[in-house]
Amino acid sequence: MAEENKKMIYTQEGYKRLQDELAELTTTKRAEIAGRLEEARAQGDLSENAEYSDALDEQAKNEARILEITNLLKNSEIIKDEDISTTNVSLGSKVTIRDEETKTEEVYEVVASNDSEISSNRISVESPIGKAIIGKKKGASVTVTTPAGQFKYKIIKLEK
Repeated sequence: MAEENKKMIYTQEGYKRLQDELAELTTTKRAEIAGRLEEARAQGDLSENAEYSDALDEQAKNEARILEITNLLKNSEIIKDEDISTTNVSLGSKVTIRDEETKTEEVYEVVASNDSEISSNRISVESPIGKAIIGKKKGASVTVTTPAGQFKYKIIKLEK
C-alpha cells in the first residue's frame, strides 16, 4: 500500500459519497453482520457452520473497507468550486462530448480515479476519455484510443 499517503483529490460530492458509505458501513452494515454472527453462534457447533464462516468473511471485508475509506478521507483534499475551470477541462468539470461518428452526446463529470463510476457518468481523469479531454477547451476535438478501438469526440459544453 505505497499509495496510502498519496493525497487524493475529490469533488465535494465525491467526498460526501465516501463519508456516507463510511457511515453506512460503521452503523447499519456492522449491526447487520453482528446480528448474523449472533444467529449463527446460536446454532451451536461453529466449526462446520457455513453461515458463521460467511458472516466472519463479510465482517472482515466490511472492516477492511472501513479502514480503506478512513485512510482515503484522512489523505484527501477537496477541490473547491472556484478551482474548477470553465475554460479548460479539469477535475470536477462537467463536460458534454459528442461522438463524431454517431452524433450522440453524453455528459460526464471528470473525477478522481477512485471516485469514478461509469454508470453515473463519473469518469476518471485517468480513463482513456479523461486523459484525452483533460486540459482541452470547449470546441476541441479529441481522438480516444480504447480497447474497443479509436473514437473521435468533440467537446460541446464545459461547466462546473
